[in-house]
Amino acid sequence: MKEVTIILSRDNEILERWMKTYSGLIFTICHSMTGDYFQSEDLAQETFVSAYRAMGSFDGKNEKAWLVKIATNKCRDYLKSSARRSVPTEDQVFDTLRDTAPLPEEEAVNEELSQRLARLCDSLREPYRTVATEYFIHRKHPKQIAQEMQTNVKTVQTQFYRARAMLQKLWKEEQL
Repeated sequence: MKEVTIILSRDNEILERWMKTYSGLIFTICHSMTGDYFQSEDLAQETFVSAYRAMGSFDGKNEKAWLVKIATNKCRDYLKSSARRSVPTEDQVFDTLRDTAPLPEEEAVNEELSQRLARLCDSLREPYRTVATEYFIHRKHPKQIAQEMQTNVKTVQTQFYRARAMLQKLWKEEQL
């Protein structure tokens, strides 16, 4: 039983490192393929969940390429299921990843998205405004938000899911 605990602990550490190192990259790939901020967040999370589940079959070589491949497949599956627009080819996605520094256009788009999201977060009523701002803008984990707000993690998680639903609705209304 102790061996299983050690393996799980090591796997959790690896996953945590992957998320810290590649979460921005994976989100950017998902967003560039779907064009939907919130769906991109979900797909990025699904990417790391799939990677965690498949960790035992991963050969340990080129984890970045492996995670990008999982993210690309997640996005393709999403786009197929939604009968959406055409999906960029793998070569197109990998071509955009050659340079680790974002292109000026990407920086401008990311800045515009961040400003739009911040404005939408500010339009929410409390406590949803605070939770959404801390999570989406300041990139804090619900546990950290709960500590700062001196409240229960479950309360923050509930507020986050409600805030997220409100933001999705506002985001879609702005698109019209």
